[in-house]
Amino acid sequence: MGWKGTGIPPVRGEYFCYHQQVLPKRHQAALCHRFALFHLFRKSSSTVVKTEQATEAMAEPAYTVPAFRQRTAEGSEEYQRVAANFGKGLSVIQEELHRMRMATKAQVDSIAIQREVKDRMMKKAEELEDFPKMPDFLVALRSHTVWEKTPVKLFCTVEGNPRPIVKWYKGGVPVDPLNAPGKYKIESKYGVHSLIISRCVVSDTAEYSAVATNQHGTATSKATVTVKRPAGSGEACQLGLVPHLTEIHPSKLEVTLLDRFPVSFGVEGGSIKLVCTMVVVPDLPNIPPLAQWYRDDKLLKPSPLAEMSVGGGAASLTLPHLAKDDEGLYTLRIFTKDGTAEHSAYLFVSDAAPAAAGAPGAPMSVKAYDINSDYVLVAWKPPNTVDEAPITGYFVDRCEVGSDSWVQCNDAPVKVCKYPVHGLSVGRSYLFRVRAVNKVGISRPSRSSEKVTALDAAESERLQGTDEGVPSAPGQVVATRNTKSSVFVQWDPPKQLKNLMGYYIDGRAAGSKSWFACNHKPFKHNRFVVHGLIPGETYVFRVQAVNVFGLSDESQESSPISVEPALATPSAPYGITMLSCDGAAMTLAWKSPKHCGGSKVNAYYIDKRDADTLVWKEVNLSAVTERICTVDNLKEGTFYEFRIQAANLAGVGLPSAPSDPMKCEAWTMAEPGPAFDLSFSEVRGDSLVILWKAPVYSGASAVTGYFVDMAKARSSDFVTLNQEAVSHRYLQVSGLQEGESYVFRVRAVNASGVGKASQLSEPVCAKALPGSKEIVAGVDEETGDVFLSFEACEICETSKFLWSKDYKPVADGPRLAVSTKGRTSRLTFTNPDSEDLGRYSVVVTDTDGVSASHTLTQDALDAMLELSYAIRHPVVPLKHSLNYEILEKGHVRFWLQAVKLSKSVSYRFIVNDKEVTSGEGQKISHDVASGVIQMTVDHFTRANEGTYTVQITDGKAKTQTSLVLVGDVFKAALKEAEFQRKEHIRKQGPHFSEYLYFTVTEDCTVLLACKVANVKKETSFHWYKEDDEVVPETPPNVMSGACALPLPQFSRKDQGVYKAVLSDDRGKDSSVFDISGKVFDDIINAIAQIAGASASELVMQCTPEGIRLQCYMNYYTEEMRTVWKHKESKIASSEKMRIGGTAEMAWMQICDPSDKEKGHYAIEISDGVSTYTRKFDLSGQAFTDAYEEYLRLKAAAFAEKNRGRVVGGLPDVVTIMEQKSLSLTCTVWGEPTPEVTWFKNEQEVTSTEHTKVTFDGGKFASMVITKVTPEDSGKYSINVRNKYGGEFVEITVSVYRHGEPLPEPKLGQPKAAAPPPAAAPK
Repeated sequence: MGWKGTGIPPVRGEYFCYHQQVLPKRHQAALCHRFALFHLFRKSSSTVVKTEQATEAMAEPAYTVPAFRQRTAEGSEEYQRVAANFGKGLSVIQEELHRMRMATKAQVDSIAIQREVKDRMMKKAEELEDFPKMPDFLVALRSHTVWEKTPVKLFCTVEGNPRPIVKWYKGGVPVDPLNAPGKYKIESKYGVHSLIISRCVVSDTAEYSAVATNQHGTATSKATVTVKRPAGSGEACQLGLVPHLTEIHPSKLEVTLLDRFPVSFGVEGGSIKLVCTMVVVPDLPNIPPLAQWYRDDKLLKPSPLAEMSVGGGAASLTLPHLAKDDEGLYTLRIFTKDGTAEHSAYLFVSDAAPAAAGAPGAPMSVKAYDINSDYVLVAWKPPNTVDEAPITGYFVDRCEVGSDSWVQCNDAPVKVCKYPVHGLSVGRSYLFRVRAVNKVGISRPSRSSEKVTALDAAESERLQGTDEGVPSAPGQVVATRNTKSSVFVQWDPPKQLKNLMGYYIDGRAAGSKSWFACNHKPFKHNRFVVHGLIPGETYVFRVQAVNVFGLSDESQESSPISVEPALATPSAPYGITMLSCDGAAMTLAWKSPKHCGGSKVNAYYIDKRDADTLVWKEVNLSAVTERICTVDNLKEGTFYEFRIQAANLAGVGLPSAPSDPMKCEAWTMAEPGPAFDLSFSEVRGDSLVILWKAPVYSGASAVTGYFVDMAKARSSDFVTLNQEAVSHRYLQVSGLQEGESYVFRVRAVNASGVGKASQLSEPVCAKALPGSKEIVAGVDEETGDVFLSFEACEICETSKFLWSKDYKPVADGPRLAVSTKGRTSRLTFTNPDSEDLGRYSVVVTDTDGVSASHTLTQDALDAMLELSYAIRHPVVPLKHSLNYEILEKGHVRFWLQAVKLSKSVSYRFIVNDKEVTSGEGQKISHDVASGVIQMTVDHFTRANEGTYTVQITDGKAKTQTSLVLVGDVFKAALKEAEFQRKEHIRKQGPHFSEYLYFTVTEDCTVLLACKVANVKKETSFHWYKEDDEVVPETPPNVMSGACALPLPQFSRKDQGVYKAVLSDDRGKDSSVFDISGKVFDDIINAIAQIAGASASELVMQCTPEGIRLQCYMNYYTEEMRTVWKHKESKIASSEKMRIGGTAEMAWMQICDPSDKEKGHYAIEISDGVSTYTRKFDLSGQAFTDAYEEYLRLKAAAFAEKNRGRVVGGLPDVVTIMEQKSLSLTCTVWGEPTPEVTWFKNEQEVTSTEHTKVTFDGGKFASMVITKVTPEDSGKYSINVRNKYGGEFVEITVSVYRHGEPLPEPKLGQPKAAAPPPAAAPK
């Protein structure tokens, strides 16, 4: 490789010439390549003249002395003297340049020697690490004397190979943190082992020891901890004076940052936590590191809006209430022993969802200026508007501190980002906030300002700037590559700044019309890194300037740029391994650089040296494109070291670390050599595919298979994944733990045995890439081609889709075709068959492992071939094939429905092999929108029996559908058509739109209902049952459109044939409803459904006959299917168990109950579908109480039945003339025979000549007064009683003289004598 051709710059400096002598040839080639690229870029630039013009301009024509510079003789002599001295000075300069070149060369050689020494020292250290070694304490334990209730930390550093295990002891007894929770804490980080004792007490005074153990021996380190108690705090201090403890300042700690917070994205109103983990030495719980947080280089202080913590190996900043004011560059600065440790990352805060779609985002950075006793100038920064309507103004709100009430300060929106607030009260403090307004609505309020007190201030911050208007638009915007997910954007500032606040940057994907905001808070500098972009996507950007008057016009858009990492040289290859050696040559392989530098690695260069020398020699002058190379011309028995450099468009990268010394010795073992180039594909959360290449050295026989071993990262416990060797060079690994990292190795097998294991793979994490997708199998809707398609979640300009079948590369050919468009690649099968079955995979190069696979099975292929045939041989798809329906008037419609029809569709109706067209008696039509084709036959008769066919042609697609309408099918259609014709005629007059049907109301009243149509006032309506007219209480109202006949308390008596007749001068219609059989059962079930749902719980009622269980419901009739159960056994009505009911309830009575009748009772009401059950537990105390009540009622009934009483014969009032005889006679009854007593005016009457009292046969009682006189007038009464009780009956007697008017009668009141206590019947 050398500088050839015309594309090389014609002028080179001494630096280039020197390096052409000193640098290796491959560096010369790379340098020439870069000069050529530079020259090419200059040729392509629009600001450079053409090559011919540049060459002409650089030529050196002969110099002619102008006339005005002609010298005299004296002048010429002086000129020659000066020229001679100038020549001597030039010689001195040339000697100095030569000396500098030699010094530089010596310095380069010195640096190379230093690197060689450093490499050998590293190699020696690695060899020492591999050398077995017993434990040894590099830093031993140190004794401590501490105060009581303070912590102490013992720590030590141990080395050994393998790594020793350290155990802690106190006075020879093992320290177990679990036995004293919170007392001890044992840690082991980065080779430092520590024991922390929290809140020491005097009893912790002891000798502590750390014992380190590995398989080669044991080492012990001891230290004493003395815990002192201050004098006067309890016990006497017995250990003497405590030495002064040196205070450790946080800035004296050694701090190393580990996991750092990335570029983060938040939303207004949300929260976010920025965390950095760290290692602190020494790690003292009571002395955390000194950490400071900055936003945009301004120190943050702890507050409710910024919560900070440090300790436990981490420093964190929590922003619990995000606002756009929080956007910016956050820096964590930790003061350490060596200075400071820092980390910075940007936090983006986007607008929260507005209350109304299209409303603007909230303003930010609200601040008060020019503070006075009653006046404050409030200023803020405007929000970014991308796709929203322009902002028309702002509302400013104020709130007095201590109040939650916000008051709007301005009635109309203010158009600039500042507003003077008047009317403040002196000495009071206020908060301010701002809301933006556009034509859609009002934004969310901004974050409130800091507290402002209205006082006359001698000095207060004043708002700068008097220029009016918004700034001009920024200048040219240039976007350049940064990382795979970010772009560096810079621009020229506007020509008219006008007190610029900052800039808003917007972006959009190329080809899209929708812009998105890159920042949500004005950025002060004219360069910005846009994060969160899609790798491989192309974007354009624009910028707007911001001041208090609003946003400037947008700048011109930048040129489109693809999101790719910035171009750089690749990192060093690594993992150099020997694959074969024949004694004179070695075959080497290595792993690709971890970072390609943003460009594809297209070359590798190998250097070698004897292990005993420092001088490297180039192996290849021409580039090696593969990661395998055979190095020839080696000496057998010599140890060699190798290093490799990778190259891309940016040049040659750094060399790799030297390989381990490799002895050039011919391989003669019978087993195969190591497999190499282990790689991974299809990495998911629980699985991956590992691939490898076959060994270069196969051994005494061919390789027959491979074993794959796996172990967790940082572990040496390997597990063989396959019990039998696999013949192919890939393996699907499943059952992985998501998020865990694993390493693999492969061992080849031949007839002689298992060969040497491959070099360990790089650790691979079982975690799918964000947005990973799988291969999709499908059929092209236009061409019918069967294909496999894959959409990559990540891609770059140099990415390629590499397809494989069974992990063997496939390319375009007679059977397959590969096409790529954007992020999607498609593998199309030409004529797929069983030979194409298998596992297909795809890998996207120059990504972080984007890949997927898909197994094509016979069933899936058959289904796709069927669909392919349908696409290539299209038919008009039908939703519904040819069918018929009977319309009103008896018309018959033959119809079908296609999925889709075009306007150019054509079709034919064929009936009995004859094409029919629209004409008299039939109409043919179609509707493109619905896809319906139909033919309507007006008069359907027997002549229409036969076969109906429709043939459709729509473009290339065709279809045919038929309907056979003969035999019974045709007879049914004809019958239905005739019925519809008659129905049409019937409906010309008054008619039933719904014939009689029944419903049941909530109170279980049965209604026979119907609906009528086409009626008028003169239309009559009559009800009939068994031809006898029924006249309901409410006459039917036909104009309401519905009539009903109520049948309350429905029972078997209501069975019969009911008829409703509707008539007027236009005609007559009737409807018949037969309530019998199944209809009667349906009505009873409907009643039972309502009654059962309304049924109450069983209620116990005691009677003289026994115990009665009652269930109340809306309605009960014996026809309902009701079942009573006792202990799950059905009860039949009998003398012992009587079953009955009324219209309001169903009951079951237990006559003369006994213990046999104890237990659970239930009633079940069935409506034919559901069963409604109500239960009652008649046992225990419930039965005892009921039985006692029954006995009481039985006794009371017996007494009532047998008590003394007047059966009849006595009047209420008697009026009699004097000298007449009065006979009061009545019949009495009682068991036993009652006693009878007569009274007059409440005085007992005894039998005399004038008044005779008799009681004959125990039944007839009488009192006879002979020749009554007026003195006999009064209130008479009879008292009939026995031991069960009696009755008291009063009679009013009035005696008048002859000739006197009859006196007014005064009725007496019968009184029942109070019954005696009930006695049990005999």
